[in-house]
Amino acid sequence: MKCEEARRLLPLYVYGELPPADEERFEAHVHECDPCRKELDTQHRFGDLLTATAVSGLPEGMLTAARLQLRQSLAVEPKPGAGRSWLRDFFSFHVSAAPAWAQALGGLALIAMGFLSARVAPASWGLAPSEAGMAGTPVASEVQYVQPEQSGRVQVVVDETRQVVLRGSLDDDRIRRMLVRATREAANPGLRVQSVELLKNDCGSPEIRAALLQSLQHDPDPGVRMEALNALKGFASDPETRDVFSRVLLEDRNPGIRTEVIGVLVQHRQDDMVGIFQDLMRQEPNVYVRQKCQKALKSLNASAEAY
Repeated sequence: MKCEEARRLLPLYVYGELPPADEERFEAHVHECDPCRKELDTQHRFGDLLTATAVSGLPEGMLTAARLQLRQSLAVEPKPGAGRSWLRDFFSFHVSAAPAWAQALGGLALIAMGFLSARVAPASWGLAPSEAGMAGTPVASEVQYVQPEQSGRVQVVVDETRQVVLRGSLDDDRIRRMLVRATREAANPGLRVQSVELLKNDCGSPEIRAALLQSLQHDPDPGVRMEALNALKGFASDPETRDVFSRVLLEDRNPGIRTEVIGVLVQHRQDDMVGIFQDLMRQEPNVYVRQKCQKALKSLNASAEAY
């Protein structure tokens, strides 16, 4: 591997995103190349500084306010019926002789119109509005069952999902339960990170600490796992938390997280640390993590060769 390729792969290596074959080639190159090894150390130090820097000064509830503003903006968009005659005129004039790009654009317009029509379907079809619709809350509707009747009428069964906005402090049990639930169930990793960040100041609660330990061990996104680790650093002396840290050190695929766990365990020294680090040395494939582990063992006056 040449230095140019190594510099290109370096960010992927730091975040544990390289395929195993490329990771081995990269580590072999870094082991022999002083400039690239120094650049790797610089990247790790930069990551440590970013992790240690807290973002402050953002208004509380800014994200919630932005979401509400977006919903309000969508609510005042023109109804699909208002543009129906324009759309009909457009396609009656162009569809027969339109070029391919115009036909594609027209197809996209039809899809968008169908989406907007679905959002206001209960009102435009003359159906009785649901409780959520009467309250002006967005409703997602899905037809589940259709049954024609002998009288000529049709029975349609529709499932509707209503959005509910909860407001309160972190002392509110409802808010805390929803945030804990979001750490496990939210599909968006950014939302899981935000939920963990909001809960990190209340790790003294067994329920919240259990949720963060779950995120640290099992969340598929390394950013969520790193945020959970940062939240739990102050509890590294707790036996359950320490046990999870030890498993993460030996099992997590991200070298940045393994490196961070080494630093946490060194700051909270206990008798079991030598054995944990020696186990890591026996199986650790990442050169940088091995170097950090060797330094940790040296600071404990223990030999890395004792495993």
